[in-house]
Amino acid sequence: MEIQYKRNDISFTRGTFRVRGDTVEIFPASSSENAIRVEFFGDEIDRITEINTVTGELIGRRNHISIFPATHYATTEENVQRAVVSIKEELAERLKTFESENKLLEMQRLEQRTNYDVEMLQEMGYCNGIENYSRHINNLQPGMRPFTLLDYFPKDFLMIIDESHVSVPQVRGMYNGDRARKTTLVDYGFRLPSALDNRPLKFDEFEKIINQVVFVSATPGPYETEHSQNVAEQIIRPTGLLDPPIYVRPVANQIDDLLNEIKKSTSKNQRVLVTTLTKKMAEDLTAYFKNTGIRVRYLHSDIDTLERMEIIRDLRVGEFDVLVGINLLREGLDLPEVSLVAILDADKEGFLRSETSLIQTVGRAARNVDGRVIMYADKMTGSMDRAINETNRRRKIQDEYNKQHNITPQSIIKGVRDIIEATKAAEEEKHYKTKDDVKDVNSYIIELEKEMRKAAENLEFEKAAHLRDQIKDIKIQNNIALVVE
Repeated sequence: MEIQYKRNDISFTRGTFRVRGDTVEIFPASSSENAIRVEFFGDEIDRITEINTVTGELIGRRNHISIFPATHYATTEENVQRAVVSIKEELAERLKTFESENKLLEMQRLEQRTNYDVEMLQEMGYCNGIENYSRHINNLQPGMRPFTLLDYFPKDFLMIIDESHVSVPQVRGMYNGDRARKTTLVDYGFRLPSALDNRPLKFDEFEKIINQVVFVSATPGPYETEHSQNVAEQIIRPTGLLDPPIYVRPVANQIDDLLNEIKKSTSKNQRVLVTTLTKKMAEDLTAYFKNTGIRVRYLHSDIDTLERMEIIRDLRVGEFDVLVGINLLREGLDLPEVSLVAILDADKEGFLRSETSLIQTVGRAARNVDGRVIMYADKMTGSMDRAINETNRRRKIQDEYNKQHNITPQSIIKGVRDIIEATKAAEEEKHYKTKDDVKDVNSYIIELEKEMRKAAENLEFEKAAHLRDQIKDIKIQNNIALVVE
């Protein structure tokens, strides 16, 4: 109980224990499928065994075991008691402040919540949101830097920051984002002011605590450029691949031109990425391409991570040929099958069309020997010019190296499962439905149409729209004429 395990004789899950006569079974928080059975003879331990929590199978006897706390917020009773005194003192001061400002609702809310948390700490040694009292528990002064994982590293540790052009600004912005959210909680009596000290590091605090850093990025930002003592460019690829050539074409008739380019790539069994500026445009473009017979899907921020990985997997294996996106077709995508990247409205200067964004997007076509990039624009912006010049600079270095060493560029060969290795077990059992699995397509469509109309009658319009799109996809895949209603 002191290390935050809860007794539950019905639902045996991680962080719980159950008692059966003279036997106590503990499901360690650090285990995923095995539990510890401790058998007593009176007040003495008679035997310790490890068991499977599902089958109850005996795995083996143990002479000793280590059971770690169920939550990493566990601390000693002395720390808790000292913190309780400090919390009560801060509460009294804060209540006086609210009373003087005539904020009676906030005063009552804070008093009720804090007193409940204090009682939980005294009785259980833990309460929900205990991290908001970390300043009191760690006996720190107001405004002091909180303890972090970096404090546990040795003095000579090496930090490697991947995609540093994104990661470093995120570290810089973490404190302000956290502060803005918690200030509201403090002002309205949901938390004590000490909750503000349970926070991410300020950027200057982060700089002081790190030792030596390697920034890794294809597009390093100003901070990395200014603070790097040594810069190493990894431009030459083992496969001899060059950065893709970039073509700039006018915006007029850009969709028709893109459609022709897509057909050229798909005829060679290659894939295409298309990046737009808005979610609405991505949806409309996807619908237009579907109506022309192109197998297409679009990727946006509303799709969760696992489904996003599944979409990318389907693109690679050829379930569809074109993927339309906004800001997700950049860092981290390694798709050797993609030979064309199309950037619509490339001359709309901004975050999505900055030099960094353009270079990152262009890099998605650098895994295929036939890779190329088309930017649709009516004018040459500064970001476009810098991105094109940087890409051409790299291409020149790569080409000269290949000629000197007689290297013939080759596309990257990469297994599809590599991109989602974490879900390999689930993938092996998953069956992806194709048109061959539908024995009677017409009957299946009729069933879906019935469901669609029923959903519309029940005012479930999102479900009806999803079924409508599903029917349209099936008709396209099976070459069934679409009826426009």
